[in-house]
Amino acid sequence: MICPQCCGFDDLFNEKCAARELRRYRKRGPIKTTRLLIDALRSHGARGLTLLDIGGGIGAIQHELIKDGATRVISVEGSTASISAAREEATRQGYADRAQFYHADFVDMADEIESADIVTLDRVICCYPDMQVLIARSAEKAHRLYGIVYPRYTWLVRIIGPAMNLMHRLRRIAFRFYLHRPDEIDRAVRAAGLRLRSEQHTLIWHIAVYARDD
Repeated sequence: MICPQCCGFDDLFNEKCAARELRRYRKRGPIKTTRLLIDALRSHGARGLTLLDIGGGIGAIQHELIKDGATRVISVEGSTASISAAREEATRQGYADRAQFYHADFVDMADEIESADIVTLDRVICCYPDMQVLIARSAEKAHRLYGIVYPRYTWLVRIIGPAMNLMHRLRRIAFRFYLHRPDEIDRAVRAAGLRLRSEQHTLIWHIAVYARDD
């Protein structure tokens, strides 16, 4: 059975959106929240490590960590257009032979995906209805670092989220926004044996990096 949310990814993150994001990345680099996550990961070092990027869109995290010496990347993405753009940029940057791309719901194929030193979910947790399962299955893949970006639980976000869902419903787009409580997200990550190492936030987003205990 096809997941309605996954169908919504192609509706919302379509070819026009992917092309716009790729042009922006090539001109200006990663957007602010993605850059903050990348910088936080860089502080731990990426040279010689592998990356599993879940829902990474056009692949900004992958492209930047490869520049920092990451050896191989695996990308699992629900948008056909976004993963095509990520593959195109990997080819342009000359590392396509060290990258694997999967167009899929990560949870559905988690058993088939290799573990990696670094696992990232940049603005992905809010795109998935079952936060507990998504975090459990993705966190278990992280050998060293686990980086996530998710919405803050503020009055502003609690207004924006339902408004977005109403707009999508009116436009007959299957994609839905899910707001999960930060303490529940933190408990789910810690249950996988990871400990918080750094966190920061913008007006809307919370950026956190966890590390596996030695």
